[in-house]
Amino acid sequence: MAYQLKITLESVEPPIWRRVVVPSEFTLYDLHRVVQIAMGWEDSHLHDFTIKRKRYALPDPDEFDEAEDESTAQLDGLVRPRTTFTYLYDYGDSWRHAILVEKTLDEVERPLPACLDGARACPPEDSGGPWGYADKLQALAGPESDDEDTQELREWLGADFDPEGFDLDRINRNLQKAFRATKAQANPKKRRK
Repeated sequence: MAYQLKITLESVEPPIWRRVVVPSEFTLYDLHRVVQIAMGWEDSHLHDFTIKRKRYALPDPDEFDEAEDESTAQLDGLVRPRTTFTYLYDYGDSWRHAILVEKTLDEVERPLPACLDGARACPPEDSGGPWGYADKLQALAGPESDDEDTQELREWLGADFDPEGFDLDRINRNLQKAFRATKAQANPKKRRK
């Protein structure tokens, strides 16, 4: 069985979202990896999930409040269709994602995990959260200028950054590459080949 999920980055307009399908036995850590790849994040900050008021994260002995271990928490034991939960990435910038379990699928014709659809590019890392990103987009939307701040911003974002960009094929290639490597590591016989 598999879950079809819609991941929406909150507090960003126009919406940035992805629709993915993942095996129901995936752990929340597996889902974290899917979100990172599908959204376009770089996995360089802390994260956690909140499901039914319970927090899940990777174990951290220095943490002030204990969270459940996301690496052992399986989706099929936590969610069902129409469940909505949150994924928070980068505690400083507070990128909050709403994840909706749209439906379950009994048969899937493609390798999982997979991205089915989405819209818009992920904000660059360390861009100041939803409000900082909105300011950056507003500055970019303005007329070309020789203003030093605008030029620095364009340089920081990169000449090829397109806030409307979404590359479904690239996302699926990256998902297959990441999870194929994981399967090979988990199976010593495959690793020897």
